[in-house]
Amino acid sequence: MNRRRLSPGRILALGFAGVILLGTILLLLPVSANPGIVIRPVDALFTSTSAVCVTGLISIDTADHFGLFGRIVVGLLIQIGGLGITSIGVAFILLSHKRVGLKERILVRESLNLNTLQGMVRLVESIMLVTLCFESLGVILNYIVFSRDYPPLSALGISAFHSVAAFNNAGFDILGGYRNLIPYRDNVLLNLTTCGLIIFGGLGFYSIREMWQKRNWRNLSMNTKIVVTMTISLLAIGTVLLKLTDNVTWLGAFFQSTSARTAGFSTYSIGEFTAAGQFILIVLMFIGASPGSTGGGIKTTTAFTILKSVFAFSTNQECAAFRRKIPSESILKAFTVTFLAAILVCFMTLAICITEPHLTFMQIFFEVVSGFGTVGLSTGITPHLTDISKILLCLTMFIGRVGPLTIASSWMYKASSGLSHPEERVTIG
Repeated sequence: MNRRRLSPGRILALGFAGVILLGTILLLLPVSANPGIVIRPVDALFTSTSAVCVTGLISIDTADHFGLFGRIVVGLLIQIGGLGITSIGVAFILLSHKRVGLKERILVRESLNLNTLQGMVRLVESIMLVTLCFESLGVILNYIVFSRDYPPLSALGISAFHSVAAFNNAGFDILGGYRNLIPYRDNVLLNLTTCGLIIFGGLGFYSIREMWQKRNWRNLSMNTKIVVTMTISLLAIGTVLLKLTDNVTWLGAFFQSTSARTAGFSTYSIGEFTAAGQFILIVLMFIGASPGSTGGGIKTTTAFTILKSVFAFSTNQECAAFRRKIPSESILKAFTVTFLAAILVCFMTLAICITEPHLTFMQIFFEVVSGFGTVGLSTGITPHLTDISKILLCLTMFIGRVGPLTIASSWMYKASSGLSHPEERVTIG
């Protein structure tokens, strides 16, 4: 295969696949596991995929099975997956004082889902600086909490791992026993610190930089206004609905509403939530974070565009927001992404229902949406899945991280022949 003919989307997909394979190999090394523990290849693959795709679903507990080296590998995979392979590659080029070429700029644009090549190098510099600042602050605040329960070095390691996982929207923990953050459900500082890292990690690097530079709502682009509006709305609506449907505190409802937006941390057992509560989480997971962020899902801007366009079409109005018209191309892309995502979720749910007949539909559906949205929340069935189901979930996480539209266009796209067929109306509805 000629590398020069590879599309940016295909290069990104192959890059993620390569990192997942490397991570799998490293996690299979004896030095990665705790003494007396043997890591099965399928579990190493699942853990590597979940880390690179910043998901957080686990088939084996990270702390109980992996030693210091294995945990460092998982942490690095999360960081690489969250920042994006191309962003890290460009950062290394900048550190070596070499020139960033057009190909690298195009790859960064593709990975962050941007519409322009302008300012790519400065954006990557901003990404690295923002990441360093937020994760460092997270380590300090987390250490205040974990130092009360662990020795200094262990508390520092847990704090660093947790900060990286939270900012990159990956729900991994190294507390052991599949507990996640349940022991700290009432700790206000840890809850709010984790939520803050998740929210800022899910806003998108471009939006964060724009808000920092302009610092005025009127001067922000329509895209950033949509991101902020949808983020606040989803957090508020999710918090209220979860509080009304389940026996959780307001802090717990806010935390789970935040975490469902592709982070995957939990302070309550999700398997004990009501069907209504789990459905709310499914909707939040499917929507996910914002473009150019560390999170997954169909993205907040996609959901906003669909809602706006449906309302505009139904009322015979122009599809516009914040005094700006939304282009027809963006509307078509939003519906295409959502349709492809729905097809993927339906197909994987059906496939796992066949391989796991003893599980309920809601358990499987929740797991698949969590995998697609690169969330990591689970009702507790992940460790008990068959190897086939684990591989199917790996594929779901991979497509969810790279993007269903990127995967489809990279492997099925054909150049236009220039011919146009006669038009004829189709009866709809």
